[in-house]
Amino acid sequence: MSRRGLITMDDAEVDAFLRSNKTMILVSNGHNGHPHPMPMWFGIEDGGTIVMTTFRKSQKVKNIRNDPRVTLLVEAGLEYNELKSVMIYANAEVIDDLTETTNVMLGLAKGRGEVSDAQMEAARANMEKTASKRVVLRMTPTTVVSWDHSKLGGKY
Repeated sequence: MSRRGLITMDDAEVDAFLRSNKTMILVSNGHNGHPHPMPMWFGIEDGGTIVMTTFRKSQKVKNIRNDPRVTLLVEAGLEYNELKSVMIYANAEVIDDLTETTNVMLGLAKGRGEVSDAQMEAARANMEKTASKRVVLRMTPTTVVSWDHSKLGGKY
């Protein structure tokens, strides 16, 4: 097997790795031709789409409206033998809907353990105020690339 084949994560490993993190780098294509990377909190919906919320007037929203192709990256590890990453090529959609934005914000907060089921209705009222200035970014993956150097067992 190739070295690349040895370090690739399977679907279950990719899912577990993504769900164990809360920050993902969203790279949109900037108007000047340079990549525009931004750290974002994210969630994973049923079916594997990635969701985030951001301010409606942000540069990343402008970039995605001009070119919906994005790259997403989650990485971990301080030493070479610990490096683990998932990179996702995706198509992004900007959803400008108050109810959808509020629901995604609540889902993200619940997923991070910031809001319990008992607190959902009170949290909804508070989030609607902030959600009015935000949009949802929903990314549909087209290609997933992963690597986990710990699978090499210290042999490089």
